[in-house]
Amino acid sequence: MMRGFRSLAAGAVLAGAVLSMAVAQAPAPIPTQDLKQRAFEWVDHNGGRLIEVSDAVWEFAEVALEEHRSAELLARELEEAGFDVERGVAGLPTAFVARWGSGEPAIGILAEYDALPSLSQRRGETEKVALEPGGAGHGCGHNLYGTACLGAALALKTVMEEEGLAGTVILYGCPAEETVVGKVVMARAGLFDGLDAAITWHPGTSNQVTVVRSLAMNSFEVTFHGRTAHGAADPWNGRSALDAVELMNAGVNMMREHVRPSVRIHYVITEGGAAPNIVPDLATAWYYVRDTDREGVDEVYGRVLGAAEAAALATETELEVRFISGVHSELVNQAIAAAHQRNLELVGGPDFTEAEQEFARTIQRNLGIEPSGVSEEIVPLPEHPSGSRGSTDVAEVSWITPLAEFNVAFVPQGAPWHSWVVVSCSGSSLAHRAMLIAAKTLAATAIDLLTDPDLLAEARAEFESATESRPYVSPLDAARQR
Repeated sequence: MMRGFRSLAAGAVLAGAVLSMAVAQAPAPIPTQDLKQRAFEWVDHNGGRLIEVSDAVWEFAEVALEEHRSAELLARELEEAGFDVERGVAGLPTAFVARWGSGEPAIGILAEYDALPSLSQRRGETEKVALEPGGAGHGCGHNLYGTACLGAALALKTVMEEEGLAGTVILYGCPAEETVVGKVVMARAGLFDGLDAAITWHPGTSNQVTVVRSLAMNSFEVTFHGRTAHGAADPWNGRSALDAVELMNAGVNMMREHVRPSVRIHYVITEGGAAPNIVPDLATAWYYVRDTDREGVDEVYGRVLGAAEAAALATETELEVRFISGVHSELVNQAIAAAHQRNLELVGGPDFTEAEQEFARTIQRNLGIEPSGVSEEIVPLPEHPSGSRGSTDVAEVSWITPLAEFNVAFVPQGAPWHSWVVVSCSGSSLAHRAMLIAAKTLAATAIDLLTDPDLLAEARAEFESATESRPYVSPLDAARQR
């Protein structure tokens, strides 16, 4: 038995042996609703331990590719429950794959656990108060994200084991989502190949199935190498790398008028020189280029590199480009999305206490926004994907197998994401309630996928129609071809 978690099977009274039967008769299959109820009971019985795990990951607050304690905690819980865990997959020390069961269908659950830099914040505070100045914090709720996926996988394993359900449940420990790296590298290594479907969720400010497509993106650094000189005595002997960065940025900013409205371009200067009286010989800008599809990103990416080349030519500096990562836009599988919707409604939205809602309203008042609290309503499922949002490496998996995700609210409506507010709330009882709802919903949808071949067939047909003429190509390979 796994440390800290209680199996529903433990303590069950074994029936006496059947002495004789005239006719052997196979038992009737357990109704799906009963299977889901058993999964919900497992989550309820083990909710305390899940909260402990979530809070521990919150305290670790490890940023992308440094999530050693967070990944190990989740992997160890799975291993002690009987999962076969492989650590350090795809050359990523903080990535892992945990498997239980055998045969088809193979259902993947995607877990994340990385924090964000410079967002340290005390939990349960209604104002910005750093826990560790300059430290990291879970400003996207990934401590809840990974733990809910853990709970779903363990609840699902318990039900499958008790009822002898065929199939394989695979939990993927995915690092570095915030830098859109983890699943991109894992996808390129083929770790998601062979899945019949994949499911996940994300903490949020609303309770809804995600049918808004994410943006495709390239992340890359542009570095210029120049020559130092005294800024006053002999600047003619220098070649300023900072001038090159600034000239490139000026060109890109002029370009904004001449790209499609769907394009987003962001940059920061991460290196710009050491002192004003030294001509900088090294300067670096970190860029994101986004659009609604890979084709749009590739086109604008080429134009941004053209501005970099022109800046290098104009300033007589040398140009170096380091491609960090790239992602597709996410394909939303409506068949699985509908299953998520049914199960989210079955579980029900969060039922926060008055004290929890007042905590949320106080944050909103301090932010100067309407004090409406945290949403408890479940948003109806739209018929078609629409709009756009940020970028995520979950998109890579959606091009390999049918996938859908959903949100559960724990942050006050209207509060900024990737902020101290999310960090404060993600360690609170608001977050714990949302996490347990997500664990139940994920487990219920996985049960549907395991027991309903028609649902899997519908999801597969939809996926094949969407990807027929566009097979998956890793953005990492595409970048190398430039």
